[in-house]
Parts: sequence; C-alpha cells; structure tokens
Amino acid sequence: MIRATVPATSANLGPGFDSLGLALDLRDELEAELAGSGLVVEVTGAGSGEVPLDEGHLVVRAMRRAFDALGAQPPGLRLRCRNAIPHARGLGSSSAAIIGGLVLARALVDGADRLDDAALLALAVELEGHPDNVAPALLGGFVVSGRDERGEVYAVPSPVDARVGATVFVPPEPLSTEVARGLLPPTVPHADAAANSGNAALVVAALAGRPEQLWRGTRDLLHQDYRRPAMPASLDLVDRLRADGLAAVVSGAGPTVLVLTVDGADLAAYCPDGWTHLRLAVDSLGARLG
Repeated sequence: MIRATVPATSANLGPGFDSLGLALDLRDELEAELAGSGLVVEVTGAGSGEVPLDEGHLVVRAMRRAFDALGAQPPGLRLRCRNAIPHARGLGSSSAAIIGGLVLARALVDGADRLDDAALLALAVELEGHPDNVAPALLGGFVVSGRDERGEVYAVPSPVDARVGATVFVPPEPLSTEVARGLLPPTVPHADAAANSGNAALVVAALAGRPEQLWRGTRDLLHQDYRRPAMPASLDLVDRLRADGLAAVVSGAGPTVLVLTVDGADLAAYCPDGWTHLRLAVDSLGARLG
C-alpha cells in the first residue's frame, strides 16, 4: 500500500492568468496498491457520490498514463481517496487528483529513476492542459509556470514571505472551468494587458518579501470581470474586500474567493451566509508520499 497527500492550489492570483500558482495547506489523501486483477475505487469526502468509481476516475486516468509511460501497466489496482479539497470551486481538485495519481503510480512500480519530477510534470500538463495548478501541487509553495517558445513546460519556484497566509471563501455551488473559460473574450485591450503584466510582476515581488504591495499587485484586468455573469456573488465579494484594502481575487476559474493575508488576519466577518470560510497556510511541501 502506497499513500500520498497532495495540496490544494490557487491559480492566477489575480493578474497571473495561467502562469502563477500557490499551494495551500488543505490536502487530499490517496492510497493505492497493486492487485492481481480488476479495479476497486473508494471515495470519501469531497466528490463522494459524484465522481466515477471506474476507469473514468481522474486519479485512475492519471495512474494509467504514468504506468503507460513506465511500461508497467498492472493487472489490477485498488484505490482509496479521502478528499478534503472542494470540487469545481477553483482550488485545484483536478490537479491534486492528477498529481496524486502520477505520484502514486510512479511509487507503486519503483519508477522514480525513469520518471523524474520534470517528466512527471509534463505528463500532468498533458492531462490538465496547463501547468499553473499542477506545478504547485507537485512542488509546493509559489510557482511561476508555463511553456517556452519551444513548447517545453517550465516551473520555477519563487519565495513566499513567512508572514503571508490565505483565507478562502468557498460558495456552496460549483462552477466548471469550461463555463468560466467560455466567458473570456478572444482579445483584450493592449492597455489592460500591459497593466496586468506589471501587476503580475509585482505579485511575485510582494510574495517574496513586500507583502504590503499585495493589494496593488493582485489587481486583475484580463479575466475576472469577464467571468462575473457566471459568479456575480464571488466578484461582489472580491469588490467588497478590495474596497477595504484587502488582496482579494477569484481563485483559479472560481467561484472561490482567495485573500492573501498578512500575519494571520481574521476575515471571518466577510463570509457570506451559506459559504465556507477557511484560513490556510501556504503549503511548502507539495505532493508527498507516506
């Protein structure tokens, strides 16, 4: 039996669309073992009763992809998932499943020497589509990621000041990434793109040691307001928090709202009725076995 844990993640952090991601200390737990035949999948926690319990389960799909890459597809498999990360809320549940499956599969067949972290990350991006969530899920901390002009995936960890934490406000209703992405326009004004470039650079500096700049750096002009029709309550909360000087953004594709906080600020009073409020540390470990 191999056990792995994988953290939640928040992508974009406002202006860093599809390029910035932060691991958060909220972890899914997975256990897997090889079997002589068949497939058994058990799920408790988030997604229980909703996700498939067969080859369509995302963790299983990731495991199969890793086994294929390693040339070691087993005859049977047993998988247990205890999920803490909310599904379809913009906190990286899909990326946690993908990274968890890849890490488990590699460990089950002793494949670390044949599938290192760089190769594993490339498989994760193949499955997920882009690296902004899978990179911090694997590596932990704050990661700048993307593809270079040769099409190669890169993921560069960047420091996070020890004073920085996070608060998330999770609404009761999910929102699919496909719906959220479908609201984005094909082009944006040049001035908005230029402003976002500066803000994304400032977020990196703010997280590294200038947290007083987080509010200024997290301003977004590329994607959040375009998605307002799909999550008006989330964007209204972002507006309210930012009006009070707090570094609030939509987490990933939403609808969760993320606030980057300093020195453990308590923001419970802002939580709307029916939503869940969590104070989370930045996770520095990433995916871990054992």
